[in-house]
Order: sequence, then C-alpha cells, then structure tokens
Amino acid sequence: MTSHFSPIALSARIDAVLDAVVQQQRLVGAVVLVRHRGQDVYRRAAGHLDREAGMPMREDAIFRLASVSKPIVSTAALALAGQNRLGLDDLVARWLPYFAPRQRDGAVAAITVRHLLTHTAGLDYGFFQPPGGAYAQAGVSDGMDASRMTLADNLRRLASVPLAYAPGERWAYSIATDVLGAVIEAVTGLSLAQAVEHLVTAPLGMRDTGFLATDPARLAVAYADRAAGESRPRRLLEAGNDYLPFLDGTAGFTLSPARALDAHAYPSGGAGMLGSADDFMRLLESLRLGGAPLLPPALARQMGTSQTGGFELPFWPGRGFGLGFTVLTDPLLAATPESVGSWRMGGTYGHSWFVDPAQELSVVAFTNTALEGMAGPFVTELCQAVYGVEQGQ
Repeated sequence: MTSHFSPIALSARIDAVLDAVVQQQRLVGAVVLVRHRGQDVYRRAAGHLDREAGMPMREDAIFRLASVSKPIVSTAALALAGQNRLGLDDLVARWLPYFAPRQRDGAVAAITVRHLLTHTAGLDYGFFQPPGGAYAQAGVSDGMDASRMTLADNLRRLASVPLAYAPGERWAYSIATDVLGAVIEAVTGLSLAQAVEHLVTAPLGMRDTGFLATDPARLAVAYADRAAGESRPRRLLEAGNDYLPFLDGTAGFTLSPARALDAHAYPSGGAGMLGSADDFMRLLESLRLGGAPLLPPALARQMGTSQTGGFELPFWPGRGFGLGFTVLTDPLLAATPESVGSWRMGGTYGHSWFVDPAQELSVVAFTNTALEGMAGPFVTELCQAVYGVEQGQ
C-alpha cells in the first residue's frame, strides 16, 4: 500500500477531490496536509478564506477548531500525568471540590480524570438534547456560543444536572473535556490558555494555536452547509449566536464565530481553541512518533489505544475511544481503508483529521464549511483519495 502515498499520484487524487468540492460549492475553502514517514507529501490551500472579500485560502489560515481542541487539551492533561502531577484515576472532586454532579439515584458520582478523557463520565452535550433539555434549562454552554460566564460558572451549572448514566457505565460524546480543562487549571495554578501553551503549544512551536485568534487577518470566515434551495454555503453570523442544524435535522449547534476574538469568553477545552493546519500536524506527528517532547512513550501509546472495550460509539461504528480521540477497531464496520489502530476526530466548524500509525501517515483537513468538512461526503472522499481506493470499496 505504501506506493499509494507517492507525492505525484497522491496529489492528483486529492487535487481532484478538492477541485470538485470547491467547484460544487460544498466547501468554501480548505487546507489539506498529508505527511508520510515524517515527510510532507501533500499540502494545498484551496478555495476562499473569505468568499465575499475574494480572499483566497492560505496555508497558514487560522481556523476555529471546535472539537479539534479536545486532543490538544487531552495532551496537556497527559503531559501533567507524565510529570506525576496528575493521576488518570484521580477523582475529579480532588481537584474541583465544587464539581459534584449526582447520579439519577441522588448519589454523588465518582468521576475520574480517565472518565473525562474517555468520555465515559456520565456527561452529555446540550446539542444532543431536545430543545429546552436539561442542559438548556440549567444554562449550560457547549463552549461554542457567545457567553460571558466563567469556566467555573459553567461547570457549576453542569453539576446541577443529574448525570445521564453512572461513570464508566457506557460511552457518550460530551462536554467532559471542558471539565478536564478546569482540572488542568487546578493542577497547574494557571489559566487553561497558559497551561496549554506551557505544556503543549510552546514546546512544539504551535504559535498559531490558542483560545484567541493570534492574527485576525488570517482567520478563516465561518460558513454553513447550503440549505435546500440555496446554491452555495451561507456565511455564519459574525455577531451573536447562529444556529446550525445537524445533517439529519434532528438537533443542532449554537455557534458564535465572534467567540474567536472575544477575550472574555471562557476557555472551552472541548471546543474553544483556534489554530492552523501546520500547527495541528506538529502535534499529531509528535504523538505518532511516541510523544516527545510532551509525553513519555507509554502515555502516548495509551492515548492511541482504545480504552472503551465493547462500548458502542454512536456516530463512529467500528471505533473505540482512546484518551482524547477515536481509535479504529474494525475497518469493515467503519467502512474505511484506514488500518486498525488509526486515530480520527473532527470539528464542528468543518474539520477532519486522521493518523494511521501502521502506515506512518498523518492527514489534516481543515475547512471553513460546517458540517461538510467534518461529517459530509468530503471526509470519505478525501480518505479514499489518500489511500487510492475507489469510492464505495
């Protein structure tokens, strides 16, 4: 399979996909990077950074990362574990005494750091709940809306809602990484932004990654999938909140693109960061190669190993969850050419990425179009182009 990653053949296949999705106006803009055996074999910026202003996409564009924040913040927590400052089986209550959500039977839940990292803590996301659900009633932020509350305020609201299930009982994608961010603050005595910079981004030279846009001129405009009857993606509102329905229309996200420039927005560990494709590739390659200089090899291996046993992962069939991202366990069930043990996640604003350690391969695809860039056909088309397989195989 290695021959499929030769730069000339790879470029032809990925260029064809990118040209098509931009021409078809399924994506406004994208930056795609591919590394094989530590070498750049593909990089391209396609489409527009700002369509209305006629500004082309640029390789150093800064994107709202949404859930691409999760592996960054999870790495920061594991860096503390590697320094013996934080235990994966520490009770969260040790570090956050005020965060004491109860199970449905009224008992205070025993949530551990490992539960947070693996999304088995009993928490949920408001965008998975029906309108007016428990999180909405408690005023819980998902970390992507316009909000002036503090991180601690949000977690107090979160703790007022009974858990969806007992910790460790099952898996559910959730706001757990926001809680993890507060744990990191408590352990380090720093703000989450300072802690992540100290533990992850500064050691790797990730200069464009943080909780505020470092250079607003390079910040990609956020767009949403074209609705029925529309000829192109719509520009998300740049003031206040906008609403983005799920692909199936059952629920949706409340998004505030302006949060990227709001120094008063609380640092959401699960959804609040910004960064560039090159920066994130640095992190992926560091983890793929064993974690240095951030983590000891044993923790990097744990991060990329499924921790969730036989738990089913809704939205991700054939995958388990490691310490911060999904891990492929059954390629047939997942309908993917990726190797067993591959890591993958995405981000609401339009991102996907994966690492195939067996093939020494890392791929980052940041776009400015939600949700096509995260969960639309483009994600599958890109993956198939990388591996050189025909669509549907």
